[in-house]
Amino acid sequence: MTTPPGPTRILIADDQEDVRSGFRLILGSQPDMSVVGEAADGLTAVDLARALRPDLVLADIRMPGVDGLELTRRLAGPGVPDPMRVLVVTTFDHDSYVRTALHEGACGFLLKRSGPGLLIEGVRAAMSGDILISPQLTVRLLQSLTLASAPAAPTSLSPLTVRESEIARLVAKGLTNPEIGKHLSISTGTAKTHIANIQTKLKARNRVGIAAWTWENGLTDPTPQK
Repeated sequence: MTTPPGPTRILIADDQEDVRSGFRLILGSQPDMSVVGEAADGLTAVDLARALRPDLVLADIRMPGVDGLELTRRLAGPGVPDPMRVLVVTTFDHDSYVRTALHEGACGFLLKRSGPGLLIEGVRAAMSGDILISPQLTVRLLQSLTLASAPAAPTSLSPLTVRESEIARLVAKGLTNPEIGKHLSISTGTAKTHIANIQTKLKARNRVGIAAWTWENGLTDPTPQK
């Protein structure tokens, strides 16, 4: 899958018309995105995806006919000759859904309640080859990965500044960029810039990678921010 020139062509698959309409308005407002199709059920979405060849498919989990996990397997799963990018956006945050979606080739897993900013960020991350997972799920995934191991002692050789370490701890607690900005009295854009710098310094692919490094270095515990 290569990054195409021009706006990202997106197919929306969701059985709720108001959700599709909302996503269309959010994504259509971005100069680098264009909604090229919509589907109210999984089978129609698969057919449209194969006919339109969009750059990205937004897929809900629970849909009539074929659910979002099976849609992901058919369009992006192991063994698909010409896989597409599928970004799962759903109300349901079950860990098994997250693991199955990623195993079947999804390029991200977002919760609808995460808001329009993260939806746009998720699309751009997918198109750049990254995987974005809603911050609300980051801590739980981290807990499952580190359940059998204790956190390491804090290292004195951290590559992060004091402010970056503070932000990394907030990422590990599952805060979104706007929440981090509010917590630290900085703008959302500044929080996003700090997180990009942290990813570069830690060579982390995404927020889960930042959270994992924070936990592994004993800088926080994997307890979600209330």
